[in-house]
Amino acid sequence: MTITITTAPCCWGVDDVNNPNLPSWERVFDEAAAAGYGGLELGPYGYVPLDDALVAKALTECNLFIVAGTIFDDLVSPENRQTLLRQTDEICAVITRLPQPEQAGQRFRTPYLTVMDWGHDERDYTAGHSDRAPRLDDKAWAGMVANITAIAELARRKYGVRAVIHPHAGGYIEFADEIERVAGDIPQEIAGFCLDTGHSYYAGMDPVEMLRRYADRLDYVHFKDIDQGVFDRVLGERIRFFEACGQGVMCPIGRGVIDYPAVKRTLEEIGYHGFITVEQERDPLNVAGSLDDVKQSRDYLRSVGF
Repeated sequence: MTITITTAPCCWGVDDVNNPNLPSWERVFDEAAAAGYGGLELGPYGYVPLDDALVAKALTECNLFIVAGTIFDDLVSPENRQTLLRQTDEICAVITRLPQPEQAGQRFRTPYLTVMDWGHDERDYTAGHSDRAPRLDDKAWAGMVANITAIAELARRKYGVRAVIHPHAGGYIEFADEIERVAGDIPQEIAGFCLDTGHSYYAGMDPVEMLRRYADRLDYVHFKDIDQGVFDRVLGERIRFFEACGQGVMCPIGRGVIDYPAVKRTLEEIGYHGFITVEQERDPLNVAGSLDDVKQSRDYLRSVGF
């Protein structure tokens, strides 16, 4: 395998850009570099300034690159289309002007645009519970597919950026039936997949099986790990997904339940080459532990051959 390990601002608690407790993006860059990563994601829209000259200078000073930008928003509502396309335009305009890695083997060059559905209370409170989570009706599903397609086509046509669909706990693309349906409704030539080991496990799926099943769509990968004890407890509570993260359901890789040697064997078997981003969602009030945690994750992955 030709693999590069990167990280993301969510390891520092950066998910909701309106949270007043977020660390500065400069701190995230500095600590990502200090932990031994060569690159990272831009983070949610509105966190890192959309100023390519400013951000490129900071990346160069830290010897970092940007592997992907992120749309983390309501993909379902038709009235949100223009907001989604504006975000696509602004994010892609910046990420395509930032330092990029040299790596052979991946299907599509970086930077990617990860596309995740978010913002629905009825699904947030049922994250991890396929049996009781409501599903979209056919009309709403078609609207979501149309929104994702519009994002992907704009990113590709105008910027040459590959959009990758990220199934996410608490969104309307989370469970096995939804992933299968979106794979059938959005062709590979339009958008790939970014599968996430932690979100797969959270949603009741085997991460190894999912990587193998969607190998032909796998353009990008996220790694997480889950503390089984915390996971068992929070699944018994009425709790939002990020509240569970604030309680430590996500832990440094190697300290949780996911079998990363098996994940490595699977990626070798399917011939995956490219980028893997380490994530560990947390409460930004716990940011003091971020550097140690992301370094633990990087060191563990190195110890098992990544």
